[in-house]
Amino acid sequence: IMNAFGFIQICLTLSCTTTISSLQCNHFHLQQRKVVENSLQLLDKMGKKFPQQCLREKMSFRFPTQVLHPRQKETVRVAIEEIFQHIFYIFSKNLTLAAWDGTALDQFQNGLYRQIEQLEACVIKKHTHDCWSKEVSRLKLKKYFQKIDCFLKGKQHDLCSWEISRAEMRRCLQLIDKVTRKL
Repeated sequence: IMNAFGFIQICLTLSCTTTISSLQCNHFHLQQRKVVENSLQLLDKMGKKFPQQCLREKMSFRFPTQVLHPRQKETVRVAIEEIFQHIFYIFSKNLTLAAWDGTALDQFQNGLYRQIEQLEACVIKKHTHDCWSKEVSRLKLKKYFQKIDCFLKGKQHDLCSWEISRAEMRRCLQLIDKVTRKL
């Protein structure tokens, strides 16, 4: 009888955990908006105004906006998770010349990391009929972020290249915010 009681407790605990997790995923867009808003504030806090000397070096990376306009919410979540992973990767290396506020940068990175973990928990990893679309989106995002990475490397991660990249990440987050408000 005790084993059966223990089993029931475990089942109830798992059931509650699954319910809480699915509630978080059901309120994805609301939580996502808070995260993006916080990330945008931290990006602003990390650095000062865009340096005048960097204006002539502006670069157009052309974000593939179509990756955020698929028919299924699940595909949007996959794309957002992918975007956060790429942003996290870019903001995790060669930051010595960026001259940003270290605390704000750490908070920005930690927020991205937590969001990636939550999105991974919400995103269904099984293959769906939309798998091809997801792969095409991943390739487009990879190409876009490779341009940014190559730009940073080509400029030896100097101050202006980081400021231009920070401005570009701001645009990415604003696009995510716009899409999640429509979900």
